[in-house]
Amino acid sequence: MPSDWPSRQVKRRRLGQHYLVDEAAIRSIVEAAAVGPHETVLEIGTGRGELTRELAGLGSGFEGYEVDRANYEATITAVPDAKGKIRLGDVFEHRPRFDVLVASLPYSKSSTFIEWLAQLRYGRAVVVLQEDFVKKLRARPGTRDYRGISALAQMSSELEVLFRLGRDSFSPPPKVSSLVVRLTPLTRLTPEEISNVKRLFSLRRRRVASVLAELGMAGKDYGARRVYSLLPDEVHALCSPRTSS
Repeated sequence: MPSDWPSRQVKRRRLGQHYLVDEAAIRSIVEAAAVGPHETVLEIGTGRGELTRELAGLGSGFEGYEVDRANYEATITAVPDAKGKIRLGDVFEHRPRFDVLVASLPYSKSSTFIEWLAQLRYGRAVVVLQEDFVKKLRARPGTRDYRGISALAQMSSELEVLFRLGRDSFSPPPKVSSLVVRLTPLTRLTPEEISNVKRLFSLRRRRVASVLAELGMAGKDYGARRVYSLLPDEVHALCSPRTSS
């Protein structure tokens, strides 16, 4: 074990990197992905290769992304057959084509992931997310947890909670609870729409009319309603390019 391993563990825990090591959980995630023989698979965050080992031989093609060089090298060592299929880099800077996505990525990247996925064509995504973040994604309009990321997620996909993961399913164990969810696409969003949603919800407690006037966006008369009361469909209508300046 490298002499700096404890410091690496502390750094990765701070960044939200917790490696999935529970073999039963890994099998359940792969089963939930239900990769067909003619489907291509994308894995985000290969970690040390635990999921990669199960995914690399499925479907008609596999591609993985890992941003951490040590993890990338560990994956190649653990899964030699994946060499050439794993890319060292940030997947969020690319738009790979895939049918099925599987990810256990750092929790710090969860919002970035939702925004990135909302812009892509895909079949389904099976992802490990922090339970509190899933609660935010599923929050209803008018509630405290309903934010821009909630509207984005509900506009772009259908989210289904599959099962919970115990903290001991990871190394090091996180201080938060985790859920495995399945995302199925509904509407593909543009970068401009995503930007407009974030602008709109930066003023979420203000009246819709005053926010639209300030941001130069057009919309119907919402009376005294506040931004955080808007339904996802209403948010989408307001934030589409044809109604924004």
